[in-house]
Amino acid sequence: MSGNVLVAGIGNIFLGDDAFGVEVLNRLAQRTLPEGVKAVDYGIRSYDMAYALMEEWELVILVDALPRGGEPGTLYVLEPKLPEGEEAPPSLDAHPMNPVAVLQLVSALGGKVGRMLVVGCEPGRLEPDAEGNIGLSEPVSAALDEAVHMVEELISKASNRVSAA
Repeated sequence: MSGNVLVAGIGNIFLGDDAFGVEVLNRLAQRTLPEGVKAVDYGIRSYDMAYALMEEWELVILVDALPRGGEPGTLYVLEPKLPEGEEAPPSLDAHPMNPVAVLQLVSALGGKVGRMLVVGCEPGRLEPDAEGNIGLSEPVSAALDEAVHMVEELISKASNRVSAA
């Protein structure tokens, strides 16, 4: 599958702004994506995402809430440094989605993740309350369209890189 792009939405819809990645993927599902682009809402299904990452991707774009200390709704694009040869044991809990644990699981299974970018949004609220915390805060909700645009731009740049090679 070399040359393809995986866009992976991550998040828990019951934890307020943690659903950012899920909501971006819902919007991407309404659009026509270029051939070779697979967009999947993994939610909190860490094992499913780990097995998807075992495939050979030109680029993986993770979309997630990303607390970095900014104003809620602030968007970021980061290229994380993936640990090389780290022997930390993978998480055995299949429910919480921890991207670092997913990458450790991929490594433990003998896989290697290529280039990865993270499109993240500064959350305003992530904690559950007595009545649940479903739905995004206003600033995070207002950032969804721009986040979709950012993902589409990253896909376009990746496609241009592949066609130029």
